[in-house]
Amino acid sequence: MKISVIRPDELGPAELGAWRQFQKDQPGLQNPFLAPEFTLAVARQRPAARVAVLEESDGITGFFPFEVRNRVIGVPIGFGISDCQGLIARDGANWDEMALLKACKLPVLEYDHLMAGQFGRFHTSVLGSPLMNIGDGYAAYVENRNSVGDVVKQTLRKQRKMVREAGDERFVWDDRDPAALAALREWKGAQYRRTQQFDRFTTPWIAGVLEELRASTSDGCRAFVSTIYAGDRPVAAHLGLRSQSVLAYWFPSYDQDLAKYSAGILLCLRMAEAGATDGIQQIDLGKSEALYKTRLKNAETPVAAGRAGRSWTVATARRTQTALSRTLRQGALGEKLKSGRTGRVLRGLKARLAAR
Repeated sequence: MKISVIRPDELGPAELGAWRQFQKDQPGLQNPFLAPEFTLAVARQRPAARVAVLEESDGITGFFPFEVRNRVIGVPIGFGISDCQGLIARDGANWDEMALLKACKLPVLEYDHLMAGQFGRFHTSVLGSPLMNIGDGYAAYVENRNSVGDVVKQTLRKQRKMVREAGDERFVWDDRDPAALAALREWKGAQYRRTQQFDRFTTPWIAGVLEELRASTSDGCRAFVSTIYAGDRPVAAHLGLRSQSVLAYWFPSYDQDLAKYSAGILLCLRMAEAGATDGIQQIDLGKSEALYKTRLKNAETPVAAGRAGRSWTVATARRTQTALSRTLRQGALGEKLKSGRTGRVLRGLKARLAAR
């Protein structure tokens, strides 16, 4: 097998056509994060983005998009905002993990949302990413959820209460009103501050990616906003990424002052209903232990976190660094460091590193 490493902007029509065909042929590869458009958008903001092109005698067999951070650490493309990662390959293709890392000149590859069938021996954890499977239509989805719980009925009761107290509900599947995005950014920014996370919307490279994907008209990968209003007031919004058949649940938020109406869950149901009529087969809610995702899911797909390494020295150093960070977060010393000036410095450092 021949493996060539190039910049994403060096991909020609033949390569892009093969990439899209691999996705079209395999439902498991139809997540929009795996589309070439996502890689190209990230690459325009991240100069260290690369793509490994795998070829055999009968042509191209796969693509592996990645970035190099801190000079020696490899991560999947868009690491930090991508909820589906991995190699996009022809069905049945064989490839060697260590040969791929060697060709990419990566001592270590770190990942957190990798398709679990890849790099299996290096996984440190495998979790199910919850899915709202709406391939059989929204009515079938609701029937399934009603058979095992009351999430739909309970949400609709709160929706009727919202209508009585706050105004008529209006749902917009593809909301082009700039005010909707502005409201989402305000709510999400407040959430990031409450939870002491870095603000993705104000991170320059992420903002650039979002802007490009929102302007995209590609069937394979484009970002758009969905919004629920009570009267003229937005109460919940979601900036998602979609392919023809998969909607990735990406940046959701809601008005905290109206939290009692569970508008965030209502928004998921409205998106499922609208998406089912617009070609969406599943909504990937993204891995987490959030209770509402557990209640909404009717399927899941395994995603893995781990570290694949060719260099014992680099891999060991990264394991030590990770273990120390975990100790500081969880231990008594970590509790002290979280407070006061030291805590602010550490959180700032973490934010800067995450945004690099």
